[in-house]
Amino acid sequence: MALRSLKSIRNLNGKVVFVRVDYNVPIKKKRVLDDTRIRATLPTIQFLIKKKAKIILLTHIGRPNGKIVTSLNVDPLIERLSVLIKKKVKKLDTKNWKLSKKKKLEIITEIKEMYSGQIAMMENLRFSPDEANNTGTLAKELAEIADVFVQDGFAVLHRESASVVGIPKYVSSCAGLLVLKEIKGLNRVLHHPKSPFVCILGGVKMETKIPLLKQMVVHADQILIGGGIVNTYLKATGYGIGSSIFDKGKEHIALTYGRKKKVILPVDVIVGTKDGKHYRRVRLAKKPHVICKKGEAIFDIGPETLRLYALYITQAKTLVWNGAMGYFEQKPYDIATLTIARLLAARSKGSAYGVIGGGETIQAMDLTGMTDDVDLVSTGGGAMLSYLAAEKLPGIIALEK
Repeated sequence: MALRSLKSIRNLNGKVVFVRVDYNVPIKKKRVLDDTRIRATLPTIQFLIKKKAKIILLTHIGRPNGKIVTSLNVDPLIERLSVLIKKKVKKLDTKNWKLSKKKKLEIITEIKEMYSGQIAMMENLRFSPDEANNTGTLAKELAEIADVFVQDGFAVLHRESASVVGIPKYVSSCAGLLVLKEIKGLNRVLHHPKSPFVCILGGVKMETKIPLLKQMVVHADQILIGGGIVNTYLKATGYGIGSSIFDKGKEHIALTYGRKKKVILPVDVIVGTKDGKHYRRVRLAKKPHVICKKGEAIFDIGPETLRLYALYITQAKTLVWNGAMGYFEQKPYDIATLTIARLLAARSKGSAYGVIGGGETIQAMDLTGMTDDVDLVSTGGGAMLSYLAAEKLPGIIALEK
């Protein structure tokens, strides 16, 4: 079913429009460190400004677990958004999220006094104990204030939160421009990928990648593996991986997928100390052996593996990447991840259709300065994985209904 688009909503002048965004971004000393997710929602916000709606933004930050955590308030987000849109963003005081009749009337009065095209933001949704699992009456109370609800937080579509699945039950709802853009781009990969289709999977945890692996084994031509997924496979096979991070309890699944013909595994790895002061290359023999000495761990894929992976990437017509190849935050273990990033960006927007997602993946791409060269930079790591695994996302189901 096609989702109702924001652009199909008529007569927004003066209407109260709630927009669910995902501004769960890194903040340090009350300053936003990465505003990628904020900038991604600007087309929706600017569209609503042009249509003279009264725009109320809803977001969460971190995991305060239903309690007020001052360091996780929305003030830094308001400050950064105000700079980006060159327009002062108002804050609506919903700190404790106990929307009594009196408090709700106060908020309604504040919104009525807003001028058409003005933007306001409510406090961190997760300060409410009812947000995470859509309990209580939070969704209904918020919906009663709004004329229209716009879902523009692609990164939260896999959540069963009040602001994701609850609000659309009670008020006219639609998908924002970011959500529609991401779904369109991922549908191209899921339903109409050009061959060769190469999927690159890394990161620490294998568990989150299992549904996508199941899907990619069917649809992709090759799956290039790095990061903790490799460590889990090597551990399961009997190699000595020292103190390397691996996904305990997922060894049997690693074995199952590691033996698939389409799954391409490293032929060498970089091992060393976490601080990067001591490191060396180890070639992986077919027969299990000790890879790491005492005090060592696997921190990256090796140069021979990188050359092998580059052959697949440079021939691909469709590329999907989620998860770092190693501990790229520490030199010299950043080489493979940043090389993969540059190769994918160089192929995108022309030779191939390139999609990346996940916080670390985007961070790595940003380090290369080539993020704008990628066809689709998904704002949702978990949501992207779920969507590409052909899972039904609760947030999409809510909008369809």
